[in-house]
Amino acid sequence: MRHDIVLVGLNHRTAGVDVRERFALAEHCQPDTWAVPPAEALSEALILSTCNRVELLGVGADSASVRDHLLRSWACARHAEPEDLAPFLYEYKGNEAVRHLFAVASSLDSMVLGEPQILGQLKQAYRRSVESRATGVILNRLLHKAFSVAKRVRTETAVAANAVSISYAAVELARRIFGDMPKHRALLVGAGEMAELAAMHLLQAGIDEIVVVNRTRERAVELARRFHGRAASFEELPARIADADIVITSTGSPEPIIRARDLRAVLKTRKNRPMFFIDIAVPRDIDPDVNGLDNVYLYDIDDLREVVEENLAGRREEAAKAGAILDEEVALFSGWLESLESQPTVVELVRRGERVAEEELARTLKRLGPLDENQRAAITAMAHAIAHKLNHAPIMFLKEDGMAREGAPARVNLVRRVFALDAPPGRHGRGA
Repeated sequence: MRHDIVLVGLNHRTAGVDVRERFALAEHCQPDTWAVPPAEALSEALILSTCNRVELLGVGADSASVRDHLLRSWACARHAEPEDLAPFLYEYKGNEAVRHLFAVASSLDSMVLGEPQILGQLKQAYRRSVESRATGVILNRLLHKAFSVAKRVRTETAVAANAVSISYAAVELARRIFGDMPKHRALLVGAGEMAELAAMHLLQAGIDEIVVVNRTRERAVELARRFHGRAASFEELPARIADADIVITSTGSPEPIIRARDLRAVLKTRKNRPMFFIDIAVPRDIDPDVNGLDNVYLYDIDDLREVVEENLAGRREEAAKAGAILDEEVALFSGWLESLESQPTVVELVRRGERVAEEELARTLKRLGPLDENQRAAITAMAHAIAHKLNHAPIMFLKEDGMAREGAPARVNLVRRVFALDAPPGRHGRGA
């Protein structure tokens, strides 16, 4: 039986956020809301729905039928028509579908190259497909292989190394300057999304004490509570700066809130211990004149963008190495799939050989007359050995390494015709 693998989807490259929202299937991948009903055309299915992509993966005997069923099911779940999806779709089948899935799992197809979230999302999608009883031998093997490929890419390449978000880059710069992060204190000025991400990265870097200052104290209290820190009012900012080694600002102020003249007294209080300022606000929160002070390091968002771009360039170089890993792993999976397609024919060949050997053995022993036990055993062993050797060449032909995926069905059909495996009983010829 053929096992065609088909993937249809849309992502951040082919569709805007409004389209991705319209066709999202996040609410349609639980057992009681599963969007892809069973069908003769489809034996297995998986749904991956995130904010950046929606993809359906299916297995069946005919790729065109699998594709049509996936698209109809997807459109129906979103009260649309397959034609509505067409302008935004990409489609892969066979080895291309396998390679795309491996690339997704390894974060080589993500909006941010190397980001780790997609692997967890794919694992969750697989778990839900299993719970919905939508997977089988092929997808179970394929998804586990995708997870191991992702691990191999992260282990053998640096595709996930270095900062590629502004907040992460900011914390990495602080780590380079101060080294032992747990010994230092951090101050966040502002409590928006960028500050929240910075707080998360600071904790991961080992900072024990984070103080949050915001014009709206309630928001500062909320953010500080989430990250086990302390909140302070905006009026306390000068005093809080004096206590901090790392200051990250991300307010919406139209004017700078920190200037060199504000810091001179602070530096005397600190006895000129180094201070690290990261301004990720637009417009800037920190006046560039701060750069003129001794023992003060100031980076703004443009500086950080340069770091991010350099690191992304490095990740792209590593992605080329990862591509070679994907090619190797696709070939291995393809080989397994080919062996799966030929296995029933191999089994039939072996059984046919054994049957022919037994039939001819019975005729021969009848003609030979009385034999002792050793003689009968020797003739029996010879008959089965001949059958085994005659089967060896066609079996190796079916299992030949490097056989193209598209060539597997043709080889199977050829062997079945030559050895009349599908002929009706009585049409095989004598002894067959």
